Amino acid sequence: MRMLQPFLAWCLGAGLAAAGPTAIPVSAEKETSMPSTIAVADTQGLQNWLTAFRARAAAAGISDQVMDQALTGLSYDADVIRRDRNQSEFTKTIWDYLDTATSDERVRNGKAALEKHRAVLDQIEAKYGVDKEVVTAIWGLESAYGTFRGSSSTIQSLASLAYDGRRAAFFEGELLAALKILQAGDTVAANMQGSWAGAMGHTQFMPSSFLAYAVDFNGDGKRDIWGDDPTDALASTAAYLAGFGWTKDMPWGVEITLPNAFDYDQTSERVKKPVAAWQALGVRLVNGGDLPDYGAGSVLLPGGARGAAFLIFSNFQVIERYNTADAYVIAVGHLADMLKGGPRLKSDWPRDLRALTLDERLDLQTRLTRAGFDTLGVDGKMGPNTIAAVKGFQKSKGIVPDGYPSLDVLNRLE
Repeated sequence: MRMLQPFLAWCLGAGLAAAGPTAIPVSAEKETSMPSTIAVADTQGLQNWLTAFRARAAAAGISDQVMDQALTGLSYDADVIRRDRNQSEFTKTIWDYLDTATSDERVRNGKAALEKHRAVLDQIEAKYGVDKEVVTAIWGLESAYGTFRGSSSTIQSLASLAYDGRRAAFFEGELLAALKILQAGDTVAANMQGSWAGAMGHTQFMPSSFLAYAVDFNGDGKRDIWGDDPTDALASTAAYLAGFGWTKDMPWGVEITLPNAFDYDQTSERVKKPVAAWQALGVRLVNGGDLPDYGAGSVLLPGGARGAAFLIFSNFQVIERYNTADAYVIAVGHLADMLKGGPRLKSDWPRDLRALTLDERLDLQTRLTRAGFDTLGVDGKMGPNTIAAVKGFQKSKGIVPDGYPSLDVLNRLE
């Protein structure tokens, strides 16, 4: 799994749903429990683990005072572990996700937030060179413009996840980063709240990303992403995107149409061509116009050949550093476009299809590999290797090789 910052791959925004890091993202939680990797999942076990952790934290420079204030009285949060274990069980299609992520209400609220905070957003845009609508769109997806910032204790969530052991090294690192934030005086443990997975504040930074990119934009001496004033959080988001190479006024992508004889092997982020080359192949804007030239781009079909098609540019990959899921990146970009006054997507989606469950995704990878189309692993993640395998199988059957992991493909592999 490619672990992203600052927002974890499986958390696609407050009020939307927790999501798995797949090419067809967004999971809906299943109300079941799964076995823990530890023998006894209880508060006493956590306390024993914390005793050992304190020695490691002290070696990293964390003071006894900070540890006493932050770690005393913690309890094991079984709900956090349940949510972590079930977060990839089911997924939504991209069109279902976009229906919520870019709803009329979210656009309307986004325009209101943009207007309310226009002065500071203009200042942030001028300093970091990141379009204010993109920053606002991320804010909208991560916390519904600050209205759902999360109420879980970051310290308790991270301690529970680190103790649980499934991804102990990652979460222990985040817990240590959270203690460093407290030691720097940016906030106190009681105010350090966010998602169940440790993402914090208006734009859901993980602690390690906070340390690397958070800024004190309002000059009050603290990098405050948790309070009612979103200034530091919005500026920190812009600083994050700028740090990964955001190009101002470049679109994340544009909606396109493909010619009838298009070679679907040319789709995916792995294939980049100059705009002139795509134009020569018959690719056009969805309204029939010529393609804008923002450097090399890739053709992306997140819903398969029957869904919307996009020509994506380097800013797409920058948003991916926030969250690798295609649906998330497209939602941020499309929402930002609409906040600028742009239109909704014109293409239809194959709404008769449903997303595969985790078991079905695992089964698909197993069957593809067994049939000679190696997915290079069976993990349930519909990444580039699985998409390439699906394309290979589709071509062998005379099906349009769009790489979309549909139920039809799974059934044909029986």
